[in-house]
Amino acid sequence: MANPIDDIARQAREGMVASIIQILNDELAQVGVRARAVFADGVLQVLCEAATPQLLEQSSLVDRVRAILEGISPRNIRRVNINSRLVREHQLLWLEEISREPENQLLWSQEIKLRKPNLFKRLATAHHERQAEGGKARLPRIAAPRSMQQEPRQFQQGIVGGVSLTVLLLVAVAAIYKGLNSQVPNTTQAAITSTPVEATPALKISKETANSAVDSFAQAVRVAEQAATDGKIAQSREKWLVVAAKWQQASDLMAAVPPKHPRYTTAVNRTVLYRQNSDKAQQEAQNK
Repeated sequence: MANPIDDIARQAREGMVASIIQILNDELAQVGVRARAVFADGVLQVLCEAATPQLLEQSSLVDRVRAILEGISPRNIRRVNINSRLVREHQLLWLEEISREPENQLLWSQEIKLRKPNLFKRLATAHHERQAEGGKARLPRIAAPRSMQQEPRQFQQGIVGGVSLTVLLLVAVAAIYKGLNSQVPNTTQAAITSTPVEATPALKISKETANSAVDSFAQAVRVAEQAATDGKIAQSREKWLVVAAKWQQASDLMAAVPPKHPRYTTAVNRTVLYRQNSDKAQQEAQNK
């Protein structure tokens, strides 16, 4: 059975924001800091909150967050903007709020670029993940002594079969070529004629897929359903942190729903609800 901590680390390396948030909160809790994050416009926006400004001292906190994220080395995430502010009870649309009024919302903000891990570390990590995922499944493939004793006989049979198959293929190819030689112009014309007809539905499908992919409301609902399911069986501190991170991600996704969305009012209400669920899950984790 896979270790949940290993799964969280793997998901974080794949760029899953909920898992990155969980690891950040697990590490920063030691210094009294709580983190939130959302990936927007190619930048991982991180919000660090604490009860006092002293806990949010810029240079030490930036170094700590950088070390954590470079240790994770999340895929396709290199730019990180670290924001800090004192803890607030109401946290709706936090990214929109700090973007609109950074001077009133933040103590400070700093963008950093993560260094890529060296080649040997990447190879070691990939090897470890392959072993964890498929090591046990590959065990039955080890050594088959009896089959090795039959290799000479199988080799001779293979030669005979290969020669026979080659002759049959040559005869078949010759017949097909002779039969189709006179039909090439018609076939080519038919292919050219049919190409535009098939291109239009494919284009429509790709557009529909793109539109569905950017519906943050639907994504938020899916994440919230996962959080609710996980919350029913969570027992350990690590499991409750996973639940809290998922509720927080669902809240952030709901907060990203534009006002023109037909369910915008619902999204605003669920942003509050999901955030409250995240706070409750974090409290459960602290009690473990």
